[in-house]
Formats: sequence, C-alpha cells, structure tokens
Amino acid sequence: MATFVADPSRSLRFATLPPLPLDSGEMLAQGTIAYHLDGSLNATRDNVILVLHALTGSADAAGEWWQGLIGPGCALDTDRFAVLAPNLIGSCYGSSGPREGGDPFPRITTRDQARAVGVLLEALRIPRVVLVTGGSLGGMVSLEFVATFPSRAEAAVVFAAPAVQSAASIGWVHVQREALRLGGAEGLALARQVAMLTYRTSDGLRERFGRLRGAAGAFSVQEWLWAHGAKLRARFDKASYLTLLDAMDAHDIGRGRGGIGERLRESGTALTGVGIPGDLFYPAEEVAEWVAEAGGNYRAIVSEHGHDAFLLERTRVGAILREALSTRHQAPRRARSAQEVA
Repeated sequence: MATFVADPSRSLRFATLPPLPLDSGEMLAQGTIAYHLDGSLNATRDNVILVLHALTGSADAAGEWWQGLIGPGCALDTDRFAVLAPNLIGSCYGSSGPREGGDPFPRITTRDQARAVGVLLEALRIPRVVLVTGGSLGGMVSLEFVATFPSRAEAAVVFAAPAVQSAASIGWVHVQREALRLGGAEGLALARQVAMLTYRTSDGLRERFGRLRGAAGAFSVQEWLWAHGAKLRARFDKASYLTLLDAMDAHDIGRGRGGIGERLRESGTALTGVGIPGDLFYPAEEVAEWVAEAGGNYRAIVSEHGHDAFLLERTRVGAILREALSTRHQAPRRARSAQEVA
C-alpha cells in the first residue's frame, strides 16, 4: 500500500508507491507521485474527478493549464467534486522520473502510468472515480486507466488522443528526439519548436502571424517559436521529456488485449472521445475511429488552434465535461486491484 503526506494548504501532496512492476519487466522500486486535490472528499470518497496532464503539464490543473475549468461553480465543480490531479510518473514536477545526470530511470508506458495512478487512488481510499479526463498524453493515460481498471470510472472524456500511437505521430516524436540528441543544451528548446508546429494549424498561424516581422527583423512566427522553446527549456527536464516521448510511442490500448474495441466496450465506463479537426498530431479521424470501435460518444471541437484546442478552447471543453457529468451512467461496481493488468 502506498503512503501519502497531506498538506492542508494548496501545495503539492505526495504519495510513496510500493514497488511497481513495469511493462519493461523492470521494477520501479520505490516511486513517488505528486498530486493536487481540489475540493473535499465526501464520506464515501466516491465524488472524485481524476484529471491527467499532457506531455509537459504539471499536477496543477486548477491553477495552470485548465484554470477556469476547475473550481467552485466551474465545469469541474469543486463544491460538488474533489478534483485529483496527479503528476504522471516520468515527469519532473514532483513525481518519480529521470533527472539529467541522475541514475538511470526505467522505460515506462502509458499503461505503467495508469497503474501508478491506480495505486494512488488506493492510497487515498478512493474506490471509484466519477470521471477520468485528460488531453493528448493525459488522454492516452485516461484510456489506459479505463482499460486497465474496468468499472473504476463512471465516465471518461478523452481529448485529442489516440488509442494507439500512429506511424505519423512516431515520426513527429522522432524528430523531437533527434533534436534532443543533436542539439546539446538547445535541444529541448528545438524539440519544443517542432512540437508547437504540430500543436497548431496553418490557418491559425496565418491569421495570427501572416508575414509580420518583429522589432529585430525576424518573422513574428519565428519569434513565437523561439519564445516557446526558451520557456520550456527554463521549466522542464530533458531526460523527462525523452522518457515521456518514449511512453507516448509505446502507447497501444489493444496490446495484449485482442484489439482496441472489446476491452473499452466492456469497461463499464461511459466513454467520450473528442477530436479536433485540423489536429496535425492526432487527427480527428483517428479519434473518431477508436470511439466507433469502443461504442463511445464522439464530440468535436472545431478550432483554428488545432491540437492545443483542448487547452485553449476552455468554454467548449467545459461544455463537453458538463455533458459527460450530466449523462454518465452507473457502471456495475466490481472491486479491482490497483495492480490489475491485461
């Protein structure tokens, strides 16, 4: 059983994990998960919404990347629900992960990350969540949570995420990985610039930047890319970035389960997949395909922002989350261990 340290303020809390078997055959001997918990657990601890971050996100969904969606009266209403947002293992915002110059860290998958979240829920004595949700990498881990722990989530909303990492996405990730390998200290900044071009649409970039130039004479879009690269280099860890890219490439809901659809159909979870037309990284068509196989509900966010619409189109994201919470069904209650795997 994991142990946890609770902080009465809104600072990070930490849970220490027991030894966690990984898909690689290695063991995460003693891991840590950092998390935020906004709102109050009820007496039966069954009012929890689980929110999972994307590639470079942190556990602070309410204060940072989904600000305005989590809080009193918001789509994820902390007057009704307790919103649990962990930092995924492999990341660098408090949970166990690699560190530049540190000891080797084992390879992990989205399935490993979902198992670790399951252990955290057991540590907090949370039997089942009302909703699990996230976008991009967070959406992948949300899907793995549903597939790994049937009947442990009443509903799931998965934004801009595939059921299996495609060849095109592996290719984009490869270019980022090569930037990290060849770029030295600037590799992380360059990888982020490559990623940003897959997170937005050409229409959005044209409308925002056109052929405008900045004060130094460079094109405005170049300055925008440089700024995003510099910001990530200042706040993120290169080794964690590589570890999380590897987890994304390993993502395959159907691996060892006979395919994508059956396990998700039988999960007991009301599943909504959200595609974003024009998403270059995870095309809407890929999302619609797995949703159909899983027998879920498909929704779309039409936005010039492309992949990043799940972060930037908060009114539309909120409407989809409210819909999922209002229409969720009660799945059969079946006890599952946090260590349950396919």
